[in-house]
Amino acid sequence: MNISPSNFSFLKALSENNNREWFTANKKTYEQAHENAISVADALLAGLSEHDQITTPTGKKSLMRIYRDVRFSKDKSPYNPRWAGSFNRSKPALRGGYYFHIQPGGNTVVGGGFYQPNADDIKLIRDHIAMDDEPLKKVISDPKFIKTFGGLQGEQLKTAPKGFEKDHPSIDLLRYKSMYVFKSFSDKEVTSPDFVENAVATFLALRPFFDVMTDYLTTDLNGISLIENQA
Repeated sequence: MNISPSNFSFLKALSENNNREWFTANKKTYEQAHENAISVADALLAGLSEHDQITTPTGKKSLMRIYRDVRFSKDKSPYNPRWAGSFNRSKPALRGGYYFHIQPGGNTVVGGGFYQPNADDIKLIRDHIAMDDEPLKKVISDPKFIKTFGGLQGEQLKTAPKGFEKDHPSIDLLRYKSMYVFKSFSDKEVTSPDFVENAVATFLALRPFFDVMTDYLTTDLNGISLIENQA
């Protein structure tokens, strides 16, 4: 399963003609491209669900709208010339989220992580890292993880977070406000028959990272479960 070349042709044309008049005139082409994107999302969901507990019900539900909210944006282009979506794991026992962004021009990425966790979660993550960062460092320094994703990404504080010393041994990790990783795919890879298989394999490469972060987010600093009464 893959994104069809005609789908990418539609997205390229939309990028060059990002206006309502063109979109309305090419609505049927959009609908065909959308159906192809839904099929790919369904296949991603099916492959991922064989290995993880996913609460997102369908591939269609995973997809973000192509229509942009331009109310507070200087860019008034009404459409996003891409297909993007996410799959949620079964909380509270499983944490982390999978994400994909499919766009021509070598702009396709597959990965996921923890984007802007709430205040309680980021505090718990930092407390665990400060106490013992070895489990997380072991995962993100693993050669297979680095080969797949390159390295940890995410917005960072310019200085130490409140409550932590600037010279803390784990300050490089404590400064993260979000933690996620992505693998890039070329247009040729996205339109090849094995794209879904390779994308699912990329998602599964996240599991060691998710396992450590789930442990951080579901236990206190004494290793006692925080979710026994929530499951």
